[in-house]
Amino acid sequence: MELNEFALWVKNRVNSFMQARLDAFDADAPALKEAMSYGLILGGKRSRPLLVYATGKALGASDASLDYAAAAVECIHAYSLIHDDMPEMDNDELRRGHPTVHKKFGQATALLAGDALQTLGFEFASDKNSGLSGELRGELCAVLAKGAGFSGMCGGQAMDLDAEGKHIPLERLRVLHSKKTGALIRVAVAMGAVCADADEKTKAVLDEYAALTGLAFQVWDDVLDVIGDTAVIGKPAGSDEGLDKSTYPALMGLEEAKLYARQTAQKAQDKLSLLSLDTSILKAFAEFTVSRDH
Repeated sequence: MELNEFALWVKNRVNSFMQARLDAFDADAPALKEAMSYGLILGGKRSRPLLVYATGKALGASDASLDYAAAAVECIHAYSLIHDDMPEMDNDELRRGHPTVHKKFGQATALLAGDALQTLGFEFASDKNSGLSGELRGELCAVLAKGAGFSGMCGGQAMDLDAEGKHIPLERLRVLHSKKTGALIRVAVAMGAVCADADEKTKAVLDEYAALTGLAFQVWDDVLDVIGDTAVIGKPAGSDEGLDKSTYPALMGLEEAKLYARQTAQKAQDKLSLLSLDTSILKAFAEFTVSRDH
């Protein structure tokens, strides 16, 4: 299966799975339910669920168990975007070409929608209907919590806010993005491996792949913020520059940043050669991170 075909399969499968859970909620807080659905289902490439399925399927995990892990990491990703877009943080009015959740539903409802999606992520990860043992479900929750919290995504977002209006060194920018963006990419790959109960050596190789892929992904995001079209990337082009953020193009130059992203993506693909698995989708995803236009 080619990457585009696999990506469509993932998007349809995980969207249906997540929507079914939202639809099963009661009607006591309809605005919150609608905001959660809007923030979770509308748009999005489902890159992190794709990595869960691609990793897990390569290792022999069942699609049914991967559904829960993929939904879990996507809920965490969606909550982070809702909060990241709010006036207290990046103050964005567009996400995926649509009004951000706080612009459509108000700030209080957006805050609660993010909170509720975060907890829903852990509901999915811990759900016994996944067919995974209690030990593996506990491991999924631990991986997700660490990657989403202080040592991962939230810590990276705090570093990002602190870096606004400052010119930070390249190494600190790398650490910042390894947490803010890279952590959930590593989580997605790790959760796919957990669902397959992979050995520690395999997990370590996959984590190196994920860390490099996450770095390439973020560097290319910075490139797109410079060269992208608002209609294509779904948010105002130049928004990072407008916030006076340190970015790879700003620190390295645009062409050097492009080259660095492509070299990093190639290193990620090279790591997979250490595994005796069909990792064609994972390799194709690493290449996609530095060829996408949005």
